[in-house]
Amino acid sequence: MSEENFNNEAENDTITITLEDDTELVCDVITIFPCQGKQYIALLPQDAGEEAEVYLYEFVEKGDDIDLINIESDDEFEAVSDAFDEWLDSAEFDDIFGDDAE
Repeated sequence: MSEENFNNEAENDTITITLEDDTELVCDVITIFPCQGKQYIALLPQDAGEEAEVYLYEFVEKGDDIDLINIESDDEFEAVSDAFDEWLDSAEFDDIFGDDAE
């Protein structure tokens, strides 16, 4: 998988990724979040519909470039998935109750 484009200028950042079968997907960046001392990114393919699969990758910035690194370990993927689920729960809570709720 390789990163093609990261658009920092748009309100909703997008990244075009190339999958192992050379399929290119334009994805919206859902969030970049920490887990176990690393940064990870959650991507949602555009026009994927309600049953869309979220892609999770390790996210490494190198100056103006970024690298998206596949998560190879099942244990690491489980930890990253849990961290993303926690972020999602927090984001949904903030949407419902606002940032000022305790």
